[in-house]
Amino acid sequence: MSDFEWDPETYLALMAEEIPDYPRLQTEVAAAAVTGAPASILDLGIGSGLTAQRVLEALPEAKLLGVDASSEMLAAAEATLDPERTRLQSGRLEEPLPDGPFDLVMSMLAVHHLDGTGKAGPFARIAAVLEPGGRFVLGDLVVPADSADVVTPIDWIDDTPSSLDEQLTWLAEAGLTTHVHWQHHDLSVIVAEKQS
Repeated sequence: MSDFEWDPETYLALMAEEIPDYPRLQTEVAAAAVTGAPASILDLGIGSGLTAQRVLEALPEAKLLGVDASSEMLAAAEATLDPERTRLQSGRLEEPLPDGPFDLVMSMLAVHHLDGTGKAGPFARIAAVLEPGGRFVLGDLVVPADSADVVTPIDWIDDTPSSLDEQLTWLAEAGLTTHVHWQHHDLSVIVAEKQS
């Protein structure tokens, strides 16, 4: 994974330009995240904090820990989110995760920056920090079965998405029960649950 730094000032415009279904992806991640009213949330790749904000608005009792490798995006998230309900820290998906347990781990448009099998390690670490009955919600780019469904520009340097089936396999190998909440073209939302 590269050390690319996102610019919070241009991030939303870039997402709108490059990912036509970005608003729908954000809506579907938030909808899947609030199911079951989780109280403790870990957001991996919190970015500007806009998706986390939607989730916290729907869950007034929840507390959230947001992690991101970009100091600029963490600053944007800090400006966006309620400091009484949110903690933020620097970190990368390849590193150990904060101590859990968490009712919910969520990630949007971050995991595709890891190479193929490099996704399996974080999935296992996510499973380890989930509370029994907890869920992981992953909204991200995937390599679709039909190449006509590729609508998001991918540079294959910073972007290394995997197929939906590969990700479902790695999540199952981590001990999680999965289902596809939503998929359209080259975007998907996967829900992976840790059994009680």
